[in-house]
Amino acid sequence: MNSPELTAPPGFRSGFVSLTGRPNVGKSTLLNQILDEHVSIVSNKAQTTRSDIKGVFTDDKNQIVFVDTPGISKPVSELGKSLNKSALGASDEVDLVCFVIDGNSGFGRGDRYVAAKLDPANTVCVLNKIDGVKPEKILAQLTELSELDFSSYYPVSAWTGKGVPDLLEHIKSRMPEGPLWFPREMKTDRGEGFRVAELVREQLLRVAEKELPHSIATRLVSWEWPRIKVEILVERESQKPIVIGKNGAVLKQVGINVRKKLDKGAYLELVVKVRKNWQEDADAISEFGY
Repeated sequence: MNSPELTAPPGFRSGFVSLTGRPNVGKSTLLNQILDEHVSIVSNKAQTTRSDIKGVFTDDKNQIVFVDTPGISKPVSELGKSLNKSALGASDEVDLVCFVIDGNSGFGRGDRYVAAKLDPANTVCVLNKIDGVKPEKILAQLTELSELDFSSYYPVSAWTGKGVPDLLEHIKSRMPEGPLWFPREMKTDRGEGFRVAELVREQLLRVAEKELPHSIATRLVSWEWPRIKVEILVERESQKPIVIGKNGAVLKQVGINVRKKLDKGAYLELVVKVRKNWQEDADAISEFGY
C-alpha cells in the first residue's frame, strides 16, 4: 500500500524524460529552468555533467522525472566512454527523449551522430539558445531538422525561459497515466553531499575557467555539521597550483561562492589531492560516481 505522500489522484500522469545531446547545448540549464531550481551544475566546458541527475517536476496532475545526461561526444578517455554509455543508456529507458540542439551553432556532425541513435517517434527536438538568433535562421534550422522526422519540434531559450512553458505542456501530454514516483516536494534524487561537491566543481570551473584542467573531480569526504570537507582531485602534481591559485586565491573564492549557497554557519574545507590518470582508471571512474 502506497504511503499518503505517494498517493496519486485518478488520471494522474507520470513518466521519465531524458535530456540528451552534445556537450554545452544547454541541457542542464533547461532542467534548472523547468524546475525553477539549481539542481544541475552549469559551465561552458564539455562534460560538466558527469552523472545522470534526476530532476523531478510535480504539479497537481503530473510528475515528470527528467534525467539530465552527460553530453555525448567522441570519447578520448575511459571517462568519455563511460559518460557516452551512461547518456545513451538513459535514452533507452525513458518514456520520452528531449534531443537538445544549440540554435547558435546549428545542426552539426556531432548532433547527427546523436540523432542517429534515437527513436524519432519517441523524440522531441528542442532547438535551444534561440535568444539573439534571427527568426529566419530559426525557421531555416527547423526546416532542416524536420528531415529527421522527430515527433515534434520546439524552439526555446533555456536561459530566458522563452518557449519552455509550451515545451513542458507538450511533455505532460506525452506522459502515460502512472503513479507518484517521488514525494511531491522532492526536486532531485541527489543528496546534499553530492550537491555540495558538484557546487565546488561548478565554482572551480567558473573562477579558474581558462587555466583549470578539465581532469578534476570532486567528492564529499565528511559531513559533520557545520563542518563539510570536500576533496578536489587532479591527475598531476603540476595541476595543484592551478586549482589552489596564488596564495590560495582560487580555493578561497570558490569557498566563498559555495558557502553563499549553503545554510548559514557552514564551514567548508577544500583539500586538493592527486589521483594520477584517474580518467583512464575504470575503478576511479566508478569510485567517483561517473
